[in-house]
Amino acid sequence: MVVDKNYCMSSFLMYRTLADKSKQFKKGIITNIPKISYERRGVSTSSELEQVLKARVAQATRDGKAAIALSGGIDSAILAKFMPEGSTAYTFKCVVPGVKVTDETEAAAKYAAECGLKHKVVEVYWEDFEKFAPRLMAHRNAPIHSIEVQIYKAALQAKSDGFERLIYGESSDSIFGGLSGLMSQDWLIGDFIDRYSYVMPYKVLKDAQMVLEPFKRHEQDGYIDPHEFISTEFFPESVGSYIDASEVANFGVEIPFSHTYLKGSLDYDRIRNGENKYLVREIFNSLYKGFKVPEKMPMPRATNEWLKDWVGPTRPEFYPHCTDGMSGDQKWLVMSLEMFLNQIEA
Repeated sequence: MVVDKNYCMSSFLMYRTLADKSKQFKKGIITNIPKISYERRGVSTSSELEQVLKARVAQATRDGKAAIALSGGIDSAILAKFMPEGSTAYTFKCVVPGVKVTDETEAAAKYAAECGLKHKVVEVYWEDFEKFAPRLMAHRNAPIHSIEVQIYKAALQAKSDGFERLIYGESSDSIFGGLSGLMSQDWLIGDFIDRYSYVMPYKVLKDAQMVLEPFKRHEQDGYIDPHEFISTEFFPESVGSYIDASEVANFGVEIPFSHTYLKGSLDYDRIRNGENKYLVREIFNSLYKGFKVPEKMPMPRATNEWLKDWVGPTRPEFYPHCTDGMSGDQKWLVMSLEMFLNQIEA
């Protein structure tokens, strides 16, 4: 292992993970990056995909100890159809006093009613971030993605209700072409770097590095195939957040979509004509006849509201005012990095 703090800080800001796992923030601080080591099945049709999803849910629920994390989107709604009747579904709801923020509970409740599930809400507050983020960072030995806090809180709530694992609809987007903005065009490598990177290190860090190896691995004739990049680079980072947060709670997690991969080429024409994630949509339309496909939303997190008045980092590694004009999610990455640096020096 090589101590390279500047590399690690820059890599986290760009990718939310360490692109080079041989690097570490500090001597003795070895980042715990979950590995996706299980076998994955290639699928090329919606019927093949549905077969795998149904089997994974059946296996996860065979002992009656599994519940489902149900959002307002189509991925978890599909999995809800395969849950035994009377199972429990949990939906996240971020709470900001006096402010209306994204709320998926109403849409999720309709799916729960359609599938005969008991519906419960996991309320998430800023105080949960203050309480749980240090615990999650200590386990990962790295800063964390904001979704880990709510995954962890949901695991604690489900555990207290007697469950042993939660089923998530994660990974559908990265495997089957759901990230429409990234799939919308053929990308020159430079343009893709600008579009994909969460926070450019040189905007934040005084000693920044541009960590470009993951992009270069997928460059061909000056272009990057966005699906190839997302399904190989983004996929493990995203799944890792669910595994990591569940491990801290000593709780099981099942992600059925992650046990598959797209066999063959992605049909960019269908996606760019408004039919993103077309195999998944085909399953949804067959299971929920008459339901309108909801607009795609990321897991709700009220970072814009919670971090609206944050003045930015104060540690010497950062430029003053570097978060001015950033989105809430970008501010969280910078805040998380600063929190982690303070934590490992404490």
